[in-house]
Amino acid sequence: MVVDPVARLTDGESVRIARDVLRAGSPGMKLRLADGVEDTARALARHGGRRPVLIGNDRALLRTVRFLHDERDLERTALAVVPVGNGPSVALARSLGLPLDAVAAARTVLRGGTRPLDLLVDDEGDVVLGGLRVERPAPPAAPSPSRQGTVPPGLPLRRLCHTLARTVLPQTAARGGRRPPEASARPEPAAHRLRVEADGALLAGPDRPLAELSVRADQGGGLAEVVARPAGDAAPLRARARRVTVTASGDGFRYRPDADGLAGPAVTRTWTLRPGAWHLVLPPDG
Repeated sequence: MVVDPVARLTDGESVRIARDVLRAGSPGMKLRLADGVEDTARALARHGGRRPVLIGNDRALLRTVRFLHDERDLERTALAVVPVGNGPSVALARSLGLPLDAVAAARTVLRGGTRPLDLLVDDEGDVVLGGLRVERPAPPAAPSPSRQGTVPPGLPLRRLCHTLARTVLPQTAARGGRRPPEASARPEPAAHRLRVEADGALLAGPDRPLAELSVRADQGGGLAEVVARPAGDAAPLRARARRVTVTASGDGFRYRPDADGLAGPAVTRTWTLRPGAWHLVLPPDG
């Protein structure tokens, strides 16, 4: 039993309850209070033939699966998890069918059944358990008026926007506090210009900008679900495939896998679905 340090900090009471239930149901279970990511990895590396039990949130679950995948120990390891955290931090655990109540989750560890689950693996070896979403690209920076002076080259976009705001707003205030119509209008968010292939077939191309793109492991179906929503009112483009390739021109694209932060930018990335590549202990009727 490995307890992620974030779980102890965010909800020590749930950790205590889960630990007591697990110890009562399995007296021989060993407890490891991990001090950090490296300590968790060391504990997992020593699990031997014993079933590892993780107490933590989605990020701890992702790190654990990725570590076992890197160690080529994922397919032969049945992982048990007690989710601990607030709603957003355990959304992935909920979507996988894990109970969020500490007692119910601990009892699932003791009495649940092992179920094979699919995952996505990209061309760099990173894994995605649930799904990923390509983030909307940032709109281009507005040109600065000549009387505002020059903006230093290489200024980050957020600082550039703040710089423009500091210079434009005082001038509008000096003119009576009313902003001209063209200044008050917000630009439409930029759309993706991506080439999306599902099992080699073209699903979307750069000539048809996308408002949103998502790829998700359809658990039990053996295929990934791809949804590309074109900009405007056009109907979503859907496909089911084993392999999905996304290619962008220019600076590439960023994407958000599972509960992780933004990844990329990448000019091209391919995700391949691996059916039954990992095993999770779920409730008997899950």
